[in-house]
Amino acid sequence: MTHKIVIVGGGAGGLELATKLGDKLGKRGQVAITLVDRTPTHLWKPLLHQVAAGTMEPDEQELDYLAQARWHHFRFVLGELIGLNRVSKKVLIGPTYDDDGSEITPMRELAYDSLVICVGSQSNDFNTPGARDFAISLDTQAEARRFHRRLITSFLRAHAQSQSGQPARMDVVLIGAGATGVELAAELHYSTRQLAAFGMDNIVPDRDIRVTIVEAAPRILPALPERLSNATQHELEKLNIQVLTGERVVRVSQYGIDTQSGKHIPSALTVWAAGIKAPEVLKDLDGLECNHINQLIVTETLQSTRDENVFAFGDCAACPWPGHKTPAGGIANVPPRAQAAHQQASLLAQTLARRLRGDAALPYRYRDFGSLVSLGEYTTVGNLMGAITRGSIMIEGLFARFMYMSLYKMHQTALHGFGKVALFTLGRLIRRRTEPQIKLH
Repeated sequence: MTHKIVIVGGGAGGLELATKLGDKLGKRGQVAITLVDRTPTHLWKPLLHQVAAGTMEPDEQELDYLAQARWHHFRFVLGELIGLNRVSKKVLIGPTYDDDGSEITPMRELAYDSLVICVGSQSNDFNTPGARDFAISLDTQAEARRFHRRLITSFLRAHAQSQSGQPARMDVVLIGAGATGVELAAELHYSTRQLAAFGMDNIVPDRDIRVTIVEAAPRILPALPERLSNATQHELEKLNIQVLTGERVVRVSQYGIDTQSGKHIPSALTVWAAGIKAPEVLKDLDGLECNHINQLIVTETLQSTRDENVFAFGDCAACPWPGHKTPAGGIANVPPRAQAAHQQASLLAQTLARRLRGDAALPYRYRDFGSLVSLGEYTTVGNLMGAITRGSIMIEGLFARFMYMSLYKMHQTALHGFGKVALFTLGRLIRRRTEPQIKLH
């Protein structure tokens, strides 16, 4: 009987895993591989802040799951995980609907022998009053597009007000100074100046547009080295982006945010980019063990602690990081980064192939190669780690930007191969010479 592998979640890690398994095992008919995702297309999540700012056209970068499945010998199922039966080894996939609310596909069950859960993470608003109603979280492409539409609308409104002699002030507040908040701030600084250049010259960006980052921790990028944090804040301040640290947001409203210290910061657009948690469906998924932010707890082999047939990786999994401690003294978890998901996908491709032969699963060891933060067209800063660097070295400027761009190219290469990526890159460079550098609608 053919071994059935079901992968739930078509993010960077899940799609890379399905592609690797399809090329290695699906092509030979050794296994039946099914990838499940709630959307029909894939876009690398670290690009969402560019979609939100309008500095990238998402239609040119997204990938159709059905096409990838056809090319790489796996099956794609549109839908969202809503339940699990570990006794019968079946996952429950919810129905899908069109824009008018009509049902496209009904609720279904998918049988598996090996189940891989990699549904990513979402922003954690910590139940802050007003956050869900008045702030946008950039967790999906739909949310990024929604923010961009509101950005254009707010800009047009401010331009119309300036023409009628009214103040044209436009305030944008970004809650959370992790990579998403910091990178979005720089992209917004660039995109608003591009918008002003396309016929909206009544708006003076340095006077009429204010971008503010609010962070509860004592410094920005709290999960990264302090010198990287300091260098990034210096660059943001050069762009006249206001940075407020040590300020916890206690309320979000239609007109701004309130902090614990009593500050009120006006805002026409508010983005929540503070903290992460795994989707709620994992909180009580047929008895699988999870932590306080809904992450499935896994062993070093990426198997669930309560079912060896269920694997989990990426942001939705709490994987131990031996040799590293939490502030409370316990064993730390692997940080939720794209490089970790990429490494785990590569390891699981080997582990699942070994299962077919009856061999034991391989343990995962996280290798930290450093961190990079892009400030759009202005600069990139980061630190590199590894055997070659013999520790950690800080980089910035063009070399850092090249390294940052290479991360996406590595992801594309894992999905398409070097030849296709080279042709795609060349075509994109040619098109950029005939297009505006900003999405205007």
